[in-house]
Amino acid sequence: MNVLSSMFLGLVQGVSEFLPISSSGHLALFQYFFGLVSPEESMFFDVLLHLGTLIAIFVYYWKDIVGLCKELVHLISCLFSKEKRQQLKRLPPNGRMILMIVIATLPLFVVLPIKDKVEGLYGNTIFVGVALVVTGCLLFYSDRMSRGKKGPKSATMLDALLVGVGQAVAVVPGLSRSGSTISAGMMRGFHRRFAVRFSFLLSIPAVLGANILSIGDAVQQGIDVSQLPAYLVGTIVAAVSGFFAIRLVNMLADKGKFGHFAYYCWGIGAAAVVASLIFR
Repeated sequence: MNVLSSMFLGLVQGVSEFLPISSSGHLALFQYFFGLVSPEESMFFDVLLHLGTLIAIFVYYWKDIVGLCKELVHLISCLFSKEKRQQLKRLPPNGRMILMIVIATLPLFVVLPIKDKVEGLYGNTIFVGVALVVTGCLLFYSDRMSRGKKGPKSATMLDALLVGVGQAVAVVPGLSRSGSTISAGMMRGFHRRFAVRFSFLLSIPAVLGANILSIGDAVQQGIDVSQLPAYLVGTIVAAVSGFFAIRLVNMLADKGKFGHFAYYCWGIGAAAVVASLIFR
């Protein structure tokens, strides 16, 4: 893999991870049809690309993350102090947000036993194409719903759980994680900006957990040290493009143009299915 290939894949990861068009689906299609990265390289490079998009979230939402970390420390201190334990009965917005993220992450543990089967779908480009079409339908429907008003103070734990179910289902390649979680939030009456914010903050434990599970396998496969400069470039491109993609999603969701991505997903999904049948 050369530097240009790594830059291209970093751009694809950074943009498609946050735009509701499925990064896993796009990387699977590019790998299958263009072979831009070998199977031996793909796992470790994939971990680094996700690290790049994680950096983008930390940079964009750093104030939120700092606030959540401070609140988490406070909540832990309350658990070990009888005098402060009463404060847990009325959680502030950041405290509720932490609890919502924890609850929304739980459905991912249901997916762990079938992790290998899900990963096996990456090579099935017809399935990926169909999943992209389904993503398009989800986006088209969600953008036509009435605007919700729920925020961290009024959203319920059931709302968080159902958004988490959307995230768990979206581990399937071709289903957009951001598209599924943001759409699920909108369907539960979340304010559009809050739906986007919650979706991206929710991705932090999901991406961290996935990388921790994958890095051991990636190291066992072997790391080509000579490719590290190309890997680094791809990671940086993923981080920078991811930052601007987050900004774009916030802007489009707020203006009610989130569903415009549906047409793209339908087009690329249909093209993937047709190309898979032709070049089988």
